[in-house]
Amino acid sequence: MNLLLDTHAFLWFVADDARLSFDARTAIESPKNQKWVSVASCWEISIKTGLGKLTLSDPVEEFLPREISANHFSLLPIQLAHATFVSGMPNHHRDPFDRLLISQVTLESFEMVSCDAAFDAYGIKRIW
Repeated sequence: MNLLLDTHAFLWFVADDARLSFDARTAIESPKNQKWVSVASCWEISIKTGLGKLTLSDPVEEFLPREISANHFSLLPIQLAHATFVSGMPNHHRDPFDRLLISQVTLESFEMVSCDAAFDAYGIKRIW
């Protein structure tokens, strides 16, 4: 199955953070699953790092490619269809990065790895 990692799920997985649930970790570690990180999450991480709201072990331009590669994640680009789908979505969730991830999960028929229960209002399959 194809899994899209929410930004926090990606960060918690690479940091071996205890906040990542057992089910989420198991799904990410399963060789049966294809794991994806959205360019939207990379953008969010870059913004938060630049604003000083997030500290990484290395500069973001080194951290992201290294961790994506080392963990055998694939990078999900933002397509025009992903961006335009957002305009017709109900406003259950106002975070623009999360709305784009929901759009990607919906259009690509992926499952989301996230602790964010607000995603459930969109009818997507969420692992946590």
